[in-house]
This record gives sequence, structure tokens and C-alpha cells, in this order.
Amino acid sequence: MTETLCFASQPPVTVAIQASQLRFPVHRIFCVGRNYHAHAAEMGVTVDKATTQPFYFNKHPSAIAESGAEIPYPPETSNYHFEMELVVALGAGGFQVSEAAAIDLVYGYAAGLDMTRRDLQQRAKDHAHPWDLGKDFEQAAVISPIVVKDERALLQQGAIELSVNQSMKQSSDLSLMIWSVPELISDLSRYYRLLPGDLIYTGTPEGVGPVVPGDCLRGHIEGVGQVVANIVTPAV
Repeated sequence: MTETLCFASQPPVTVAIQASQLRFPVHRIFCVGRNYHAHAAEMGVTVDKATTQPFYFNKHPSAIAESGAEIPYPPETSNYHFEMELVVALGAGGFQVSEAAAIDLVYGYAAGLDMTRRDLQQRAKDHAHPWDLGKDFEQAAVISPIVVKDERALLQQGAIELSVNQSMKQSSDLSLMIWSVPELISDLSRYYRLLPGDLIYTGTPEGVGPVVPGDCLRGHIEGVGQVVANIVTPAV
């Protein structure tokens, strides 16, 4: 039986793939919290890998904005922050995957920005509420074209940087992630049946900070590429 919708559904969310006319269909967005010691410290938290596990929050696929987009300053915030991150794009699914097998799920990598309404996130923390209002909103997941993984497959190191108006704000290395890409994939697969099209934003290094309309953000990850976002005044 053919279904008849009561109104037109939203189009699928897809992301460009570098040097290809194909596009990557986004299924889910998982984000990792506090995955660099220095960033955890600037958030007032100490992470002991020996006694803690990674934690996650989600963004809806509709939060995707592709690199180069003009992003209106979002509503109900006065403290809008950037967070530069490596994004892992999954091209295969798996459940209870070992760390050794985790890399087989990876389709490629991208440079991403986990945009955050920091004041709303902090309000949620103060009241032990979920972070959704601070993290999951329109154009809050900026992403570069996906680079299909090569024979090296696993990204274990490489510079990760972000500048605002040509002023360097974040500068670190992927090797400083507390939990590596295979560890994150394996851990996530304990809780979810991971599927092709899932994206994992793997956490940000230290140096996060606010932006205002007129600011241009440029992030770069060695071996992956560049992500650009232009913050603009919202339309009335």
C-alpha cells in the first residue's frame, strides 16, 4: 500500500564528498563531550580516563550547515561559541564492535564546528537539565566536505586549529584526544546499532570562545581540510 503524506516531508540531509559528485546521506549526529584534557579544564572539569567513560549528546541532522555557509546568530543567546572538531563519517554499521574492527566502519573524515549556545548550556548544567537547547539547534553542526579515508585509514595525529577573523583561537593535535576514534566507535556501538550515515563529532580542544555577527571562522585539520563559517545578523 502506498502511503499518502498529509504534507511534503523534509528533504534528506546530505553532505558533500571531496572530489566526488556523490553526496553523503546523514543519518544521526553523535557528539563527544570533553575529549581533550585542556578543554575539560577550561570547562572546570578534570577527566580521569581510568575511572570515567566517554559521554555523548546528539544533534538532529537538520542542524547541519555546510562549510562556507552564512550562519545567522541564533536566538535566545548572548554567548554563542565555536568548538572545532574532527568529524568521523561512518559508511558501514555495527553493534558491539571491537576497537580493532571499529576502523572498518569509517567512510571518511571531515572538519566540523560544534556551535554552542554556551549560556543556555550552562543554565542546563546548573539545573541538571539536558543540554539540547545549548547544543541542538539550526545550523549548529557545520561541516566541511568529507574526505574518503585512504589506505592509512586511522587518523591518530595531526594539527587541529581554528581562527576567528585571522586570529588563532584553537591550536592542538588530534593525538591529544582522550578517547581515540576506534575507542569512541567501539564505545558508542555498545549503546547503539551504528549505521551508515552516522556522524561522530569527536570533541574540541581548548580555546573555545564567543563570536558575533561579522565574524569569519576558519578551521583546519591536517590531512582533512578546512571548514568555514560566516556569522551574520539574523533577519528580522
